[in-house]
Amino acid sequence: MRLRRLSATLWLLAMAGNALASPFYAPPAPEPDAPPWSGESELGFTHLAGNTDSQTLIAKGRLVWLTGPLTHSLRGEVRHVTQDDETSAEQYLVAMRERYEIQGPHYLFGFARWDKDRFSGYDNQFTTIAGYGRQLLDSDAQSLSLEAGPGYRFDSVRDAEDEQLAVLYGAMDYRWKFSDSASFSQELSVEATDDNTTSRSLTSLTARLTDHLALKLSHEIEHNSRPPETATARTDLTTSASVLFDW
Repeated sequence: MRLRRLSATLWLLAMAGNALASPFYAPPAPEPDAPPWSGESELGFTHLAGNTDSQTLIAKGRLVWLTGPLTHSLRGEVRHVTQDDETSAEQYLVAMRERYEIQGPHYLFGFARWDKDRFSGYDNQFTTIAGYGRQLLDSDAQSLSLEAGPGYRFDSVRDAEDEQLAVLYGAMDYRWKFSDSASFSQELSVEATDDNTTSRSLTSLTARLTDHLALKLSHEIEHNSRPPETATARTDLTTSASVLFDW
């Protein structure tokens, strides 16, 4: 059978400098001239037909607004993959985050996150964390922020009893603009409980084409040291290439 492949990918990203929260939880402080409202949206779709029939959908969105020393961010994500009419990945996430600027490089933060991964072994998870952060680097070329704090997580485990766990959390966000048109970023977060440890990493390289267009390569890792027995794997890997549009 002749293999016919059709793929269409649309990526929309609206950013306003450093005012946007990062995909994880240690964003840099907003610029003094940052607009009070900003947002981003990302949509990707791939379809493969012929000997193999598969579809991949990735949709992400974020809204950020500033009120005095507070930075508020609301984000959502959907990922869905099917192959030969069988679902192989299905993930949903909704999160709200607050950052309160203190004098100097210090800040306080808090966030709440609900996520559901069909193949993680959990029916859903709800996490809330608060703590302290510090901006270690803040220059035109580089920025580095670290944060940590305690929290609480509710795990709705599939085919088992629900769990309520104390969480110890830490995160890092590093960004390096090594030329006028290229930048590198590395984000890490760790959430440790008595039951398991969840670590996340996002590495990306961005090359600007015009004032409003850029190419981005990224690699995301999420690892659960001890997932439920019904989980299909301990580690999820996502590698993507996208076109960014800024305004």
